[in-house]
Amino acid sequence: MSSIIIKNGQLIDPENNINQQADIRINNGKISAIAEAGSLDSNSSDNVQIIDAGGLSVIPGLVDCCARLREPGLENKATIYSETIAASNAGITTLCCPPDTDPVIDEPAVVELIHQKAANSAHSHVVTLGALTAGLHGEHLSEMFALQQAGCVGLSNCRQPVTNALILKRAFAYAATFGFNVFIEPDEHWLSTGGCAHEGKIATRLGLKGIPVSAETIAIARALELVTETGVSAHFGRLSSAQGVEMIRRAKNEQLPVTADVSAHQLHLTEHDISSFNSACHVIPPLRTQRDQEALRNAVADGTIDAICSDHQPHNIDAKQSPFASTEAGISALETFLPLCLRLSTQTTLSLNEIISRITRQPAAILGINAGTLSVGASADICIFDENEDWQLTTDTIRSHGKNTPFLGWNLQGRVKHTIVNGDLLFSD
Repeated sequence: MSSIIIKNGQLIDPENNINQQADIRINNGKISAIAEAGSLDSNSSDNVQIIDAGGLSVIPGLVDCCARLREPGLENKATIYSETIAASNAGITTLCCPPDTDPVIDEPAVVELIHQKAANSAHSHVVTLGALTAGLHGEHLSEMFALQQAGCVGLSNCRQPVTNALILKRAFAYAATFGFNVFIEPDEHWLSTGGCAHEGKIATRLGLKGIPVSAETIAIARALELVTETGVSAHFGRLSSAQGVEMIRRAKNEQLPVTADVSAHQLHLTEHDISSFNSACHVIPPLRTQRDQEALRNAVADGTIDAICSDHQPHNIDAKQSPFASTEAGISALETFLPLCLRLSTQTTLSLNEIISRITRQPAAILGINAGTLSVGASADICIFDENEDWQLTTDTIRSHGKNTPFLGWNLQGRVKHTIVNGDLLFSD
């Protein structure tokens, strides 16, 4: 394995509170030295690759705490190989795969299959969540200890209902005994089933069945009560409403062991974007009001929301070509993840350092993995990007198999120039 020296880059590492120009040396897959800009040189006998990062930002590789890779089960939409390549091209060095694959991630063999395919791809790292209940059916607890031994970093039932509150309480209590973090996508199934848009005036005008905010808040309230009783650490993913944010804020003030994330697209789109039946904006949870969007942005700024994720969901072309309510929900979101987050620095009070923290250090902490830092001795997972480069998103610039995104044609700012994973330079623009 050759060495790499990154010279003259603007190093931004929230974990170590660093934001300065510096050089980085990489040896044997690890960061071996960080020094004053221009001070690290290679000996003529060394097999060293030099990356001139002058005028570029050097940050830890992005950590995405929710990305559907479609494999196993839906390889016609995408594969672990295709999506990890797309991720590394987008500066994302770690992806977290939820358990709603086919077969469900409820036994060690499925975990091992995913990890092996990710290793064979040799691009971005993939970590997995195990199923909270067997088959995600909400009836019997999964083999949590076996899933932990296989390498799962947490447990989730995704958006599948656990109707019986006693089963959910036992699942939380059992997860707590193993120190597992439970990942919750808050949804009251009977209020949201069949819905495809935010319940409000726009959905009514378009004749679309709405999903009320109460579908989110009732599920949050139920889970918080059980978190209080069991002591399990809980992560609430993909918040979409001002009321939901306020409930998490109160829970944190009460010192409950909870964290939260939001999808990047929820910070830039609202219910108005579906006004022309734009199926690319069909997402679950749905795009809500301008007030909700502002509340989400404020929650990211004040730390109530700990992390931003891509909520990547690649689809085939025909998945978005039916009438709005019949299309499949989700956005292919890897390529837009970093630029949409960077866009917040000009539209909110968030500093660049805070934004980088929300997509590196903090999601890594939520997942309980050693990532999201440029510390000496850490794995050399690094994203180098040009904060000022303008570019337009087209189908040609999307490496993911899924081209389903409402951001096609958008002019974006901030482009990945190099990505290093485990000390290997896997992408250069």
